[in-house]
Amino acid sequence: MGTIIESYSPILIVIAVMLTLMTTYTSLDLFTLLRNSEKNNRFIFLGGISSMGIGIWVMNFLTMLAMDTYSIVGNQIPLTLLSIILGVSFTGIAFYVVTNESFGFVKLLLGSFFMMLAVFSTHVTGMYTLSLGIQYNLIILVPSLLLIYGSFLFSLWVLFSYRNIIHTSNVWLKPISAIIITAAIVEGYFLLTKAAQSFDSASFNANSTQSQEQFVIYLVLFITILITAGLLWSSTLISNRLETSDTYLNDIKFALDESAIVAITDAKGIITYVNDKFIEISKYSREELIGQDHSLLNSGYHPREFFKDLWRTIGTGHVWKGEVKNIDKEGSYYWVDTTIVPFLNKKGKPYQYIAIRNDITKRKEAETQVLDTMKDIQDIKFALDESSIVAITNEKGTIMNVNDNFVQISKYSRDELIGEDHRILNSGYHSKEFFKNLWRTIGQGYVWKGEIRNRAKDGTYYWVDTTIVPFLKENGKPYQYLAIRSDITERKKTEEVLHRQDKLAAVGQLAAGVAHEIRNPLTSMRGYAEFLQLDETDEERQEYLSIIVEEIERVNAIVEEFMLLSKPKEIELGKKNIIPIVRNVISLLEFHAKKHKVQLTFENSMDVMEVNCDEDRVKQVFLNLIKNSIEATPKGGTVTVSIQLENEGVTMKVIDTGVGIPPDKLKKIGEPFYTTKKNGNGLGLMVSFKIIEDHGGKITVESEVQQGTTFTVQLPLES
Repeated sequence: MGTIIESYSPILIVIAVMLTLMTTYTSLDLFTLLRNSEKNNRFIFLGGISSMGIGIWVMNFLTMLAMDTYSIVGNQIPLTLLSIILGVSFTGIAFYVVTNESFGFVKLLLGSFFMMLAVFSTHVTGMYTLSLGIQYNLIILVPSLLLIYGSFLFSLWVLFSYRNIIHTSNVWLKPISAIIITAAIVEGYFLLTKAAQSFDSASFNANSTQSQEQFVIYLVLFITILITAGLLWSSTLISNRLETSDTYLNDIKFALDESAIVAITDAKGIITYVNDKFIEISKYSREELIGQDHSLLNSGYHPREFFKDLWRTIGTGHVWKGEVKNIDKEGSYYWVDTTIVPFLNKKGKPYQYIAIRNDITKRKEAETQVLDTMKDIQDIKFALDESSIVAITNEKGTIMNVNDNFVQISKYSRDELIGEDHRILNSGYHSKEFFKNLWRTIGQGYVWKGEIRNRAKDGTYYWVDTTIVPFLKENGKPYQYLAIRSDITERKKTEEVLHRQDKLAAVGQLAAGVAHEIRNPLTSMRGYAEFLQLDETDEERQEYLSIIVEEIERVNAIVEEFMLLSKPKEIELGKKNIIPIVRNVISLLEFHAKKHKVQLTFENSMDVMEVNCDEDRVKQVFLNLIKNSIEATPKGGTVTVSIQLENEGVTMKVIDTGVGIPPDKLKKIGEPFYTTKKNGNGLGLMVSFKIIEDHGGKITVESEVQQGTTFTVQLPLES
């Protein structure tokens, strides 16, 4: 028994090493493409394992040729094919394990083990093709297998481990890995050959050359070289195509890198690529980001359900879009508008994700400011709605919105108001020039302030202190108006009462100083006129004297009213039924009404309405109001007197169908010496207003020209 011949042919050994290196590099190149591509995966995988398996077999085959073994030994073709198949199969298992998506250290150990089996099985079957009895020296074999295993473990770790050739741009890793694997294969065959021994050296040298079988062996070698060359050509062709595709992809990548924040992760969310903009906004270096997941940037702003929904979406192969708040390395927050696109394999499962982001921090800050401003506006609006009457109109004055206070005071519904203009509330009190001045002011972009008398839906009047603010476009033209009003009806009524009282006081002072001085001469004048009448026989002179007496009586009546203002009689209150009082006044004026061709009617809902009042003073008021209404209907018509019980008081209305009172004169009614009658002095209405005010009531006037006038007297049940 002796060792295998150790005389080697250096040329064949060099050829064997070169061919193994080429096939190994080709195999690694194809496996790299396999990890980076989703197309033709099966073809690339088969090409990779075939190239590696044939490289292992070529090393074994040429090593035996280098020993000049086949020149004397009959070779067995089936065992030779089995040697190739075993090498390819074990290589396929090894690389299937290490190229799987879920790579780990255990799989690295398994891959290295199957690579060792590929070398060992190819060597054993190759040796058994010799017509020799071969056995191995275990003392040499075991360390040899461990060295082969360690070499493959190191080379596969370099090639497929974390932050490896697939995830970096270091072009030297693949050649280095190919050299390490080739060295492991060469080392393995020489160590295994060293461990092999033969039983019969005589028979080793006895057999003659079988030229036919040698021809077949060389033919197989030639075919192997052709296959290897074909694999090299296929790898080159695929690389060229991928290079063309990479140029296109690089253009797209360049465009994305210039315009967006880009990151690529694997199926588990581990970052495998970031562009410069990602580094710039996150303030982390590329080395700090690669290998991490996006929890590194988690600001804590979003709830867990937010990210669960994100992963649920992209995990099922759908694109996710949303806005994310991140935190950078320095602790500053930033917002990104994010689109995450999953890349799917043939099974429809994501194998990586690309996240394209845009910095929207300034926009979000602006939105926050807008929200804060909106909150302030809402607070202001709430305060206005609670305290003021608010309306918004467009540039033409059409009402666009009103608040509840506006609806309440106008007694129109919101639907009735929107789409109308403020003429719906026009009371007729203000002149056209008043509104022209208003529109002239706000139309020029200035704020207008003033007091307006409006009319509600039920016909009642109310006063509002108004501020109209124009909202301007860039060209300075208003596009809408905001009207803020306050109800000043009670204040205006108080002012009216105070104004009337001031005038009454002035008249009272005048009466106190003048009445007595006028009354004495009047008495003398009347006495002499009546004396002259006694002796006068001339009818014409008698008529003149009668006129003098009547006018003296008229002047005396005015003086009496002056005296009443200067020293008003004390009101004597008592429970009185107001109905008989009014009926009595109407009966006194029936002849006066017929004289003016006026139909006088009385309407009452109850026969008994007791009021705490001074009967004579109230009768004076009713007499004055009804008489005025009759005289305000010169062409005939109707005067209707109505009384009804309302809101713990009595309301009496005197309604005529006369000529009416113009709006500009209406507000002067009740002032001293102001009257719409030719022969009036205005003191009657002034006294009437004061009497009713002394009873705790009030008189209001409503009128439309050529439609008539309504005087309303409101008296409380208890004065």
